[in-house]
Amino acid sequence: MRVIRSRVTRAAAGIACTAAVLVPLQAEAAGQAGESDGRSWRLTGQGTVSGQLSLTRDGGLTLTARHGSTTVLQPSALGIRTADTDYGKGLRFAGRSDRAIHETYTTTTGRRTRHTSDASESTFTFRKDGRTLKVIVRVSADGLAYRYALPGKDTVTVLGEDSEFAVPPTADSSLLPYDNGRSDYESAHARGSVADAKAGDYGYPSLFHIGKSWMLIEDADLDSSYGGSRLTLDAATDRFRLTLPDPAEVSSPGLTTPWRTMVIGDLATVTESDLPTDLAAPSKVADTSWIKPGKAAWSWWSDGGSPASLAAQKKFVDFAAREGWEYVLVDSGWSNDWMPELTKYAKEKGVGIWAWVRWQTIDQQSERDRLFAQYKSWGIVGLKVDFLESDGQDRMRWYDAVFKDSAKHQLMLNFHGATIPRGQERTWPQMMSVEAVKGAEGTRPKPGREPFPAAHYTTLPFTRNLIGPMDFTPVTFTGVRPTSDAAELALSVVYESGVQHFADSVESYEAHPEALKFLDQVPTVWDDTRLVDGDPGDRAVLARRSGDDWYLGAITSGEARTLDEPLAFLGRGTWRVELYKDGPDGKIVTETREVTASSRLSVAVPKNGGYAARFTPAD
Repeated sequence: MRVIRSRVTRAAAGIACTAAVLVPLQAEAAGQAGESDGRSWRLTGQGTVSGQLSLTRDGGLTLTARHGSTTVLQPSALGIRTADTDYGKGLRFAGRSDRAIHETYTTTTGRRTRHTSDASESTFTFRKDGRTLKVIVRVSADGLAYRYALPGKDTVTVLGEDSEFAVPPTADSSLLPYDNGRSDYESAHARGSVADAKAGDYGYPSLFHIGKSWMLIEDADLDSSYGGSRLTLDAATDRFRLTLPDPAEVSSPGLTTPWRTMVIGDLATVTESDLPTDLAAPSKVADTSWIKPGKAAWSWWSDGGSPASLAAQKKFVDFAAREGWEYVLVDSGWSNDWMPELTKYAKEKGVGIWAWVRWQTIDQQSERDRLFAQYKSWGIVGLKVDFLESDGQDRMRWYDAVFKDSAKHQLMLNFHGATIPRGQERTWPQMMSVEAVKGAEGTRPKPGREPFPAAHYTTLPFTRNLIGPMDFTPVTFTGVRPTSDAAELALSVVYESGVQHFADSVESYEAHPEALKFLDQVPTVWDDTRLVDGDPGDRAVLARRSGDDWYLGAITSGEARTLDEPLAFLGRGTWRVELYKDGPDGKIVTETREVTASSRLSVAVPKNGGYAARFTPAD
């Protein structure tokens, strides 16, 4: 199979669109030879990612994945069980077809807004008891993914999958313990080898380091036809199996499952990959002109009672208007009696209002029809929907309905207490952010509260934030935190979210004038993202471009050190860098330098420290 490295067009955002060219492929000689016995098919190409699909003696399927010469996934079972047929064994090979996929599309959020994806796709057809199973496998330069399809017009009831991931037991892992009761993904990652990991359930994504290779396992293209799966580790075998949230998943007519996705490569490839959105369905929103990412002031974090006060919300509107921030988020407690007055007041100052709602408030079609129209008539621009706490198929049906109706009424969305994003920011570009993270809500000042481990901050850029926008609500200087002030400021670059909610009080930001200057400049929409340096749990240094300017955020976990980073991501010529770092007294200080792409940026950082920087062409 032919595989072409994914390319990204580095340009400004445009209207969401998709262009695809599907070209039949001829199997390579190696693939033909492998198929001669009808038992094994090689998935190879020009890139360093490859796979092998094999039919076992009892008619079961296994999949192997490699990065170069490194096996990142040992032979792992495939299969799906329905109420009618167990497709985990007894399969007969019936055919294979291949095609090349070339797509260009845009998103409103993410590591970049313009995307080009090239991949090879093979569809393998198997039969059992007169029924058909299709296994679809895609290979690209940054990973491998597969999904099942059960064609036909009948209703399909899935009772489970045999899908498993046999990661080498010696691999280092970052695993997210999964809370079955809440399904909210708000835990810290557990670090260690696969062999030493505790048996139990883990949420996506799971990150593995195998030799010099990295692999991120996740889901993509989930909709109402299925529930959101998770991984379950069997300590006796050191294998992860895929677990579904419901006793049965029902789809009609026929079924196509989400993509079971492995992003594979070196750490930079995995960090910069667009595979989750490459695999997602194209945008269902033709006109995206009303979808506007931006920065938001949020009063609840610093004053839990403030959402019930019109005066308090006007104070935050005044602050947002003064600093040039696009939005104010009004959390739980707001009143119908004064919300129209607030939205009018904010609009006159060029600020949009987001409003908090509990998901049950908009559970029924009649509720959405009435309330979405009402919210829109008031001038509300987006909704923060909270307490979803489920991965079940019924909740996925709710998501699809809310996506459709919010697009109709032109309301942006931010989900809290929610499942992780799985590429929906491409399909429904009004989805600006999702919590699904142990975020700054847990750092609000409280007697006896301990700060998060610093390693939590430096793990998220390589795990949770790689599968979609993350509403961590960062830059809380008055929070209970391990980070230095400059490292806290750097989170505005390191963490990506379509709407970035800066959660501290007006007084706190005004007491940090240098930080506020940077926050007023930093965008939330990016044209490109590069990993400059990183090691999950130890440090993360990311550069993001907006227009001609580059922004760099660096955070560390552990003892003081000097970060000496290359600036090869810069273009030609001389650049002026404004550096925001920790001063001797712990307060942020600024420094200006001139650099080129051949320069290195050397900055001394304190314990759990970091820095933020803005690069502009010197000309």
